[in-house]
Amino acid sequence: MNEVQPTDLPLLRNLEDAGCDAETVEKYFQLRQAGKIRDQQRLLSKQRRLLLEALHANQRKIDNLDYLLYTLKTTPRSS
Repeated sequence: MNEVQPTDLPLLRNLEDAGCDAETVEKYFQLRQAGKIRDQQRLLSKQRRLLLEALHANQRKIDNLDYLLYTLKTTPRSS
């Protein structure tokens, strides 16, 4: 990526905090420079979708662990 302007630092930080990799950040700034707002929106929506898919995958893992914990608590123990 070209040198980041001081005024772009909050945006850069926000993109990184949102989990964007270097390639996505670079693409976002290129689109921004070109004034392609719709493409910026698509790129951010794609990142959001990826994060949401990861969230759902992790939620399923948590649900599985909760089920295992529940079965351990409710299964009669033998002496």
